[in-house]
Amino acid sequence: MTIKIAIAGARGRMGTAAVQAINEASDMELVAILDYKYEGMYLHGSDVTDTPGGVPIYETLESLTADTLPDVLLELTNPDAVYKNMHDALTYGIRPVVGTSGLSLKSISQLAELADEKRIGGIIAPNFSIGAVLMMKFSAMAARYLNDVEIIEMHHDQKIDAPSGTAMKTAEMIMDVREPHCQGHPGEKETEEGARGADIDGMKIHSVRLPGFLAHQQVLLGAPGEMLTIRHDSFDRKCFMPGVLLAIREVMKKESLIYGLENIIE
Repeated sequence: MTIKIAIAGARGRMGTAAVQAINEASDMELVAILDYKYEGMYLHGSDVTDTPGGVPIYETLESLTADTLPDVLLELTNPDAVYKNMHDALTYGIRPVVGTSGLSLKSISQLAELADEKRIGGIIAPNFSIGAVLMMKFSAMAARYLNDVEIIEMHHDQKIDAPSGTAMKTAEMIMDVREPHCQGHPGEKETEEGARGADIDGMKIHSVRLPGFLAHQQVLLGAPGEMLTIRHDSFDRKCFMPGVLLAIREVMKKESLIYGLENIIE
């Protein structure tokens, strides 16, 4: 069976890589693009023109669905658009696969309820990199024994949200196995606000935004006399594509919303 896919965010750097990966997959077909502009035009590779024969572009999911009936919406836009796009996809019977970060746990819970009601699968992946997912899983394993933890995530300077979805997902996975407690000196004081980073259940998360980075994270786990560092680096968006294709194939088998690629990787 060929999986029919629509992409929201196809003109971005992640979207461009996804278009190429899907076009090269023998079991997938890119049938439509959801965009905030260029209604009625066509995507040819990375170019938008009015020449027929490319992938048609739509400004609403309603018109896109009526014309193309995709199985999956790959959502790669921004935090402001992701909730509506996911909600609309589930409403129209389209399985969302989401790589956009910025969804709150409350929003995820609401979308999970809608997916259960519709009996439609969906996957939210804070990070599509298999290596990054393994980094998160290894960090949660280690935190059972070394439960003083700090996370440093480093991204390019055009990333809007902080902390990153990967850092938050890592912290949530560690929270499942770590007894909540405040780290550091009990009388610790910040002489400059924010110097110690965000506080998540007593853990600290630090966000770095600089040109030259893509996506990087290290998890520091400390204990008396030792420290374990678990680090992952993404140097090219190609590293996300195996996870994207895996999520698309897996979502076709599901009838509920899955939060985190670690739940479909053994």
